[in-house]
Amino acid sequence: MSKIFRATSVLSLALTAVAALSFTDASFALEASDETPEAEIFVDPALLADDESNPAIIFGEQQEVVAQIPQDVVDSDRLANGEAEFGSDENSGFIDDGASSLRQLVRQQSVDGSLDAEMQCLAGTVYFESKGESLQGQLAVARVVLARVASSRFPNSICGVVFQRSQFSFVRGGKMPPIRTGQRHWRNAVAIAKIAMNDGWESPVEGALFFHARYVSPGWRLTRLATIDNHIFYR
Repeated sequence: MSKIFRATSVLSLALTAVAALSFTDASFALEASDETPEAEIFVDPALLADDESNPAIIFGEQQEVVAQIPQDVVDSDRLANGEAEFGSDENSGFIDDGASSLRQLVRQQSVDGSLDAEMQCLAGTVYFESKGESLQGQLAVARVVLARVASSRFPNSICGVVFQRSQFSFVRGGKMPPIRTGQRHWRNAVAIAKIAMNDGWESPVEGALFFHARYVSPGWRLTRLATIDNHIFYR
C-alpha cells in the first residue's frame, strides 16, 4: 500500500510541474529570456508636426523666473550699473532682408563673432530661460528683459537686470553657467537677442515685466498678458 501511495504522489507532483510549465505567464518568460525587451516610446504627433514645419524651434527643458524685487535691491543695483546704459551706436549686426516670418528673420542673422557684454547677457537669458520654447516664446523672454531695462523699477542695463539678485533662477552666485556656444540652441538665442535689441519683430507680450513657468503658481497680483508655450507673462 505504501508503495502505491508513493507512486501516486510522484505522479501527482510530475503532473503539477507539467501544468506549471504549461501556464507560465509572459512576464516570467521575458525574465528568463536572454533578450532585453525594448521600451515603448510615445511621441505626441503635434510635436512632430510642429518641429517638422519649423526646424528653428528646439524643444528642451524649461526654467523659471522668480518673484518680485525689493525696492532697496533695485536702488542699489541701479547705482552699481548706472554707467552701463542700455543701447549703443551699433546695431549689433542686425539684418532684415524683408523677412516674412520670425523664423526667416532668425535665419538671416549672423551669429558668428564676438558679442559685447550686454548681448551676451541677453542671449544667455534667452538660452537658459527659453531654449525649449518656440521662437515667439524666446523673443517674449528677451523683450521682458529689455522692458525691465526701460523701467525705472529695475536696473538700467541688460546685465544689471539679468544679474539682479534673486531674479533669474539660472544665475548662481552672480554668475551665468557655461554655455556650449556651438549648439543650435545658442545660435537661436543670439539671433533672437539681436532681433529683440533692434525691435526687429513685435512680441505678443510687449510691455511684460514678469513671467513664470506654467507649472508654478506664485500668486502674483499682476496684469496677465498672455501665455506663450510654457510661460505666463505679466505686466
